[in-house]
Amino acid sequence: MTGSRAEAAYSRAVAAFSTPTLDLLHGRFAPFVVASLSILFSADRAAVPIADAHAELSEILDELRRADEEDADRRVPAGSGRDVCRHWVRLGWLVQQIDDDVEVYRLSAHAVEALEIAGRTGGGRTRVSNSRVRTLLEAVEHLSDSAEADPVRRLARLREERAALDAEIDRIEESGRADPLDDEELLEEAENVLHLARELPADFTRVAESLKLMQRDVVAHLRRDERPTGEVLREYLQRAQDVMQSTSEGRAFAGALRLIGDPDRIDALTEQLQGLLRQPFARMLDSSQRTELDAIGRRVELGVEEVLAAQRRASHVITGQVKTHDPLRDRQIDDLLRDVMAGLHAWGGTGTVADPVRSMPLVDVGHLRQAVSDIRPPAAPAPLADAGDVEFLDVDTRAWGGPRYAELEAYVAGLGEEFDLAQAFTDAEDDTRRPVDLVGLLEIAHRNGMTEGSEVSVVEALRPDGTTRRFAFRAVTARTTKEEAHD
Repeated sequence: MTGSRAEAAYSRAVAAFSTPTLDLLHGRFAPFVVASLSILFSADRAAVPIADAHAELSEILDELRRADEEDADRRVPAGSGRDVCRHWVRLGWLVQQIDDDVEVYRLSAHAVEALEIAGRTGGGRTRVSNSRVRTLLEAVEHLSDSAEADPVRRLARLREERAALDAEIDRIEESGRADPLDDEELLEEAENVLHLARELPADFTRVAESLKLMQRDVVAHLRRDERPTGEVLREYLQRAQDVMQSTSEGRAFAGALRLIGDPDRIDALTEQLQGLLRQPFARMLDSSQRTELDAIGRRVELGVEEVLAAQRRASHVITGQVKTHDPLRDRQIDDLLRDVMAGLHAWGGTGTVADPVRSMPLVDVGHLRQAVSDIRPPAAPAPLADAGDVEFLDVDTRAWGGPRYAELEAYVAGLGEEFDLAQAFTDAEDDTRRPVDLVGLLEIAHRNGMTEGSEVSVVEALRPDGTTRRFAFRAVTARTTKEEAHD
């Protein structure tokens, strides 16, 4: 029995050390990998353009090699920044993606988890604090309450909580004091918050990677599918719509998103963190802890954006693949490739002579459309119909034209030295009260000289089809002619 337990434990340990997380921390250049990745990536820089990452990593390599030339081979790997990054991609520590038409590197979930372990281990002692134990107890209590099916027990627990809250409210109202915890206890609480926050990036990245793996699985199954295209289309489009519910990580994130996906909640979290940094106990935190505490809100926001971007990308890829998927064409291509490979193997023998292809086979494309070389039409056009057979509409096309300047200028000439433009337009004949005639009247007034008042004039224009439109403009007093405007 002991032997079987030891063997099982050893197998679990071997499996754990074969993961990219422990492989990163256990490797020969683990300190260099952890240091470089922590420099390249941060809470505000989740993705780095590939060219920038290669250049920055080359600078890090050169700097460390110059610092200790004799021991450089033991401290840093050989090769350029580009070579090292590509090696990290193969090991599963970096992930290549395309964001906004730019190819970038992102940390894999294993790398994020390894950096979190290294940071927690190197960040000082881990204390079994009151805050951490209380967090565990509260989590167990919440789990127990959530699983409770007896309404009597559930009501009793809720009444106890309400009584405790009422007692605390009464105490504060009577004493007028809030009595916060002392600085040492608040420091423990802050360290517990930092401990919980360090696990978030790996969780977010793990969800995003699970969505990407699901996308690859769907596309791979789609390419191998031999069912009718319509059936495949319905199944995979539905799966693309429910991509967040297709994995356990996605379902867990969907539940967490209801808590942290609200922008108001993120803003409130940021304000709370900034308020904590202004408290006296915050002076007991070192600079790195203060920076990390201040970045929690941004880290949560970036994590949510990363998962949602992975969800949109997976839905887009799956939908596009389904729309362009053609099983018949794929089978034809597979058969053609197999024939080509079989032909190559047949020609591969020693002394085999292959007849050269002297001409390409003709393709039967059927009847092609032919161009007419004779520019003359094949037949005379049909004769025009007699004028008596054509029905002409009784429409005065001139009535729909522009302003009638001649009639307007003759009309204005008889209005005296000055006139109110709105009144003049209202008193005009119906055939010169069109909207375009109002424009023409304004043009004549501007040419001869006019004065605008502070009041608003309203006129009603009559269109040729009998409909009317109302126009409003600042009151205009116009002159009759240019000569009179200079007198």
